[in-house]
Amino acid sequence: MSELRQGLEPRIARFDEIRRQATPALDRFRARIEPAFVELDESCQSFIQKHIDPLFGAERDRQMKTLVGTRGGMEIGEFEKMVNRHLAVSVLLLATTTAGSAVLPVLSPLCLPIGLWLTWPYAQRAYRGLVRKRRIDLNAQATVTLLATWLGGFYLVGSVALVISLCSRKMLLMTEDRSRQGLVDIFGQQPRSVWVLAGESEVEIPFERLQVGDTVVLTAGQTIPIDGSITHGHASIDQHRLTGEAQPAEKGPGDRVLAATLVLTGKIHVLVEQAGQETVAMQIGKTLSQTGSYQLEIEAKAIRFANGWVVPTLLTAGLADLLVGYQGAVAITAASFGSNAKLTGSLSMLNFLNVATRRGILVKDSRSFELLNEIDTVIFDKTGTLTMEQPHVTEIHVFGELPEETLLLYAAAVERRQSHPIARAVLDAAESRGLLPPDIADLHYEAGYGIHAHIDGRLIHLGSDRYMALENIALSPAARECVDARHSLGHSMVMLAVDGQLAGAIELEPTVRPEVRAVIEELHRRSLRLYILSGDQEAPTRKLAEHLGIDRYFANTLPGNKAAIVERLQAEGRSVCFVGDGINDAIALKKAKVSVSLRGATSVATDSAQIVLMNADLQLLPTLFELGHAFDRNLKAGFAASIIPGVAIFGGVFFFHLGILGAFVIDTVSILAGLQIALSPLLAENRNGDKRPSVPAGPARPA
Repeated sequence: MSELRQGLEPRIARFDEIRRQATPALDRFRARIEPAFVELDESCQSFIQKHIDPLFGAERDRQMKTLVGTRGGMEIGEFEKMVNRHLAVSVLLLATTTAGSAVLPVLSPLCLPIGLWLTWPYAQRAYRGLVRKRRIDLNAQATVTLLATWLGGFYLVGSVALVISLCSRKMLLMTEDRSRQGLVDIFGQQPRSVWVLAGESEVEIPFERLQVGDTVVLTAGQTIPIDGSITHGHASIDQHRLTGEAQPAEKGPGDRVLAATLVLTGKIHVLVEQAGQETVAMQIGKTLSQTGSYQLEIEAKAIRFANGWVVPTLLTAGLADLLVGYQGAVAITAASFGSNAKLTGSLSMLNFLNVATRRGILVKDSRSFELLNEIDTVIFDKTGTLTMEQPHVTEIHVFGELPEETLLLYAAAVERRQSHPIARAVLDAAESRGLLPPDIADLHYEAGYGIHAHIDGRLIHLGSDRYMALENIALSPAARECVDARHSLGHSMVMLAVDGQLAGAIELEPTVRPEVRAVIEELHRRSLRLYILSGDQEAPTRKLAEHLGIDRYFANTLPGNKAAIVERLQAEGRSVCFVGDGINDAIALKKAKVSVSLRGATSVATDSAQIVLMNADLQLLPTLFELGHAFDRNLKAGFAASIIPGVAIFGGVFFFHLGILGAFVIDTVSILAGLQIALSPLLAENRNGDKRPSVPAGPARPA
């Protein structure tokens, strides 16, 4: 043994010396050739994204890009880039084998190394499946079939099989959510700079330099970038996107404010308590990044079914090799039961996604589309989903001598130049009564709670009851009782005073989306159980649930608790679809089996949701469920069609000595039949055009 080692050592040393000498030359060669390959690959990827991907659904691709907008572009992963690369090479291989068979036979041997290179990824996945999952799957069968095809010299059959397989894989990838921000980067939405107090002065500093203990100065229109407590000033703050509260919160010294909420009016100094990663908004972001999507655990039905037939098929192929011969064995391995459904199922999914897109429904991830048929429970977020952003005036309360029309006219005049939802509601109410408010120029904003101005020589104060207290305008016991009662219902009360005396109040309540009533009725006809989840108080939530006929509600629900409720219902055996629109819904959207958001909602919601209603119209929800049921029926038909060729090939091999070409013909006919089934939804959509049933939208209703 030692003599053998002594004899080998000089050779090993010589080999190492050659390798050391050759390494610089190889590195130089790689440095020269690698940029060319990188440039070629980038050109290939760009060509496929621009010219090939739109063929699988140009309108869906456009909507995805519209949804992402300025937050980033569309991005494909490394695996899809590899599939693109292999698909391009397989098409080149098919062209080479076709030319070799018809014109230049000398090209055929060149196909073997290319075919083996394209087979290698299947072999790798087969090995991982065998080692990690302890199972022999479709990748193992595909590896055996392709190797037997290449080594048997059936290059044309092998190249066609590769193109079909890679097209199937490409279509599956095209149905997934490829937006760059699968989960939103909340921190990336923070401002570049903030104003802080430095002694008696206000100084602008970069946001990343902000520290706990600093005092931030915020004015109307700014989004609060930190969590903290108000030390000075008053403001009306819209925090419904984070907490779900419909009514703006009026805050002053000592009150706490949260990041990602909006200052509507006023100016405040906020002592920083949490910034950056420690804010409530960022904690939601962290939870989202750690939350696995339910859909990622779903295995395609066609693959699951076909995997069950791999071992019996390979054993039967071994028997065919003994009884019939090599060609019969290869023909059997090509007859994987249900595997054609990978292609036809993917195409069916793609067609249904494109049909959904035409209806205004963007299904970002196809796996959620598969699960629609299993849903038995729909949970709605209340604020922003069932109700609209803008409230409406329901009543004008008179506490003095001025009539309702005069009170409304004064309020509209003061709010005329404002753009917030309450101002628009007051102006709409005045317009509906034919009142034309005068234009006034001496508006003065006070303390964030209201405005005062002079109209016809009279001093008008308009704002909240807290603003009236700040201006030393007293509320009578009857007025205080009225305000408290309306606030308990979740309604807003805008107080109006004339010359220092309370004259009246304008009551506003959330506006239910006009289509909601019909949508709820349609979902009930589908035997779905319906819930409301809301951060609002119990009284308005209960009132809305009773008004719409929704089965159950949860009020005063914090963002984390919404997700917990979804998890609890699913643990009880219910399959949940969650419909939401805000940051406070993001975790629940990720936890639900199917998640739906409305376009125009926060980017967190649309990033977290698998399905987006692009017209922000809930009447598309029943349409979504109908498409989900139709897809399930189509998929079952495709499965049935994919089983028949396997039976025919098995019988043909053993009874009629069917060979590879015969199996290839049967498989091709099966694929054509499956394609007809897969294309049927798109063909039907083209025939029907706009003659589609929809849920009628009723009149707008109060919550």
